[in-house]
Amino acid sequence: MVDSTSHPGTPERVCHVPVPPDAHALSTLARIDYENALVTDLDPAQDRTAEQWARTVLEEAPSDMRQALTKGWTALGLQLGPAQGEGFVLGWPVRHSTPDVLLLSADPTLGLHGQLLFQRRSHTLLLAAFIQLDSERARALWAPAEGRHPHVMHQVLEQAISRTAA
Repeated sequence: MVDSTSHPGTPERVCHVPVPPDAHALSTLARIDYENALVTDLDPAQDRTAEQWARTVLEEAPSDMRQALTKGWTALGLQLGPAQGEGFVLGWPVRHSTPDVLLLSADPTLGLHGQLLFQRRSHTLLLAAFIQLDSERARALWAPAEGRHPHVMHQVLEQAISRTAA
């Protein structure tokens, strides 16, 4: 675990890490222009699937967080579907799902492709994001969001872990 954004005196539950090669290989994008990954330790007794973790992290987030996420993704031109339902997680289409891996992939309307990967490992959960930028417009849309993205990912995962620990 390489980066920490916790408060002093607070045990670190979520850490930024380089995207592991096996996780990187699960992306189906033609190229990756941005990537970010977080890992959190899980009790080995946790028996949630990768999709259940994705639903916990995204769909069970507080209402204001869900709305902010959806608004941000839409502003970036990602095509989202229904907020909940079979084949979607908070609007993101499910592209690949096994008990240990869930790949969400939203198609672009403005040249920005996005993917979220949830990978359950023996004692950890990995959350990774991959972005492909196909145009100057997409790069211009992504530029102001790029600096905030790691913090938002950290916050949404940290909140989910706090909710499951309660």
